Amino acid sequence: MSNAAANTDNNVRSLRSNDLERVIAIDSAHVGEPRRRFFEKRLAHAKQHPEDFVHVGVIRNDLLVGFAFARILRGEFGREQAIATLDAVGVERDSREHGVGHALIDGVTEVMRKKGVHSLQSQADWTNHALLRFFDASGFGLAPRLMLERSVLDRKSVV
Repeated sequence: MSNAAANTDNNVRSLRSNDLERVIAIDSAHVGEPRRRFFEKRLAHAKQHPEDFVHVGVIRNDLLVGFAFARILRGEFGREQAIATLDAVGVERDSREHGVGHALIDGVTEVMRKKGVHSLQSQADWTNHALLRFFDASGFGLAPRLMLERSVLDRKSVV
């Protein structure tokens, strides 16, 4: 089935508070453990500051089969234009290869355009080949920035 044909079966809508358990279940299947606190905090922040968040889900046969969470950043790192970061995306295993992921990205993109956002960014473990293929197929490319990381547990002082 082509993505275009599959997308006609995908109903994209904003996530609701009663979607939380299904989001956690879909995510847990990918991550291997529930990230309940992360999603509870994200939904609570979105409720308090709806202008800064976008959460969409795909419904098929009255069941949430995929979700995407994005956060809008304004002015971070000296940027003038608002950008968004895709913080979490998940599709239930039985719904993969049916256009659900692309419908999610399209849904997030549509909302971002309405909010004046020009760019959507994300990050992935470079060994997660399935996610990297999905990002590539969704129009993502390598960013011109390098992500740096430093342990805060290391007591060595930096000179």
